[in-house]
Amino acid sequence: MGPSWNDRRLERRVKPGDGKPLKPFRWWQMTRRSLLSLPLPVGGGISATYTVEVKHGGDPESGVVRARLYRDGLCEAESKLPARFPVPGGTIEVRRSEVGMRRCHFVADGDGSETRLAPDPRSAEGRRMNFAREHPAASALVGAVSVVLLLIGVGLNLLQAAQPISEIPYIAESLGTFESPLRLPVWLNVTLGIGAVLGATERAMRMRYHWLLDGGAGT
Repeated sequence: MGPSWNDRRLERRVKPGDGKPLKPFRWWQMTRRSLLSLPLPVGGGISATYTVEVKHGGDPESGVVRARLYRDGLCEAESKLPARFPVPGGTIEVRRSEVGMRRCHFVADGDGSETRLAPDPRSAEGRRMNFAREHPAASALVGAVSVVLLLIGVGLNLLQAAQPISEIPYIAESLGTFESPLRLPVWLNVTLGIGAVLGATERAMRMRYHWLLDGGAGT
């Protein structure tokens, strides 16, 4: 099966890069910039390193968040997100959520197998990956806490949204109104909201995403 209409649309958005060299990663960019790389064979027994750069604050001039593709350290292409870059042997797909990276994978032509690009060890994603490798039990606990925080946030959002929706006249006449059983103080609502954002951010460092859990955490 060939690429879908949406895949072709994303590929048409790709523009040539400016050829500028990739700047080294600095420690203060840990949460503001993502760098992920993968070596790929380009023929004749030669391989090239492809690197995706995403600056989460967007371009200084426009504020638009873009992905830039570098080949052996030189900018070869760029695209608005979500992005789909054609590369030798397949494509590199890049997506971002409101709080960080959502996806950065090489998808092979033919069998469609996927390989995640490796994050720079100094980036937030790289540090989180190293933590998981060195402390697997603690990493699993942190991941579980993130899911719990997001589940609480989703549950509270549903309860708070149900009451005003039930007060719409047509719904109220048909089903009656719903009164939320929870009356949380403002400080607790804010605290739980911050917890949900932190949970979504932690999952973004691992490029884990679920539309229900993570979709509204950063909005």
